Amino acid sequence: MANNGTIQVMTKLEQIEKSITELSPEELKAFAAWFEALQADIWDRQIEADVKAGRLDKLVAEARAEIAAGKLRDL
Repeated sequence: MANNGTIQVMTKLEQIEKSITELSPEELKAFAAWFEALQADIWDRQIEADVKAGRLDKLVAEARAEIAAGKLRDL
């Protein structure tokens, strides 16, 4: 793209944003569903990595202690 004699290059994110704004309503709905699934998958992989690394052990121990102490209530 030329602008006053200079060349402007769109970033990858800008290209994606532009493409998304050009989607039809049906395509946007499909994209949104795909993106939501992608985010859920990323979240699941992060939780799995955190569990394997022991980063959640303290929270699990605290929850078990609260259960044992009868501090739990039904939602």
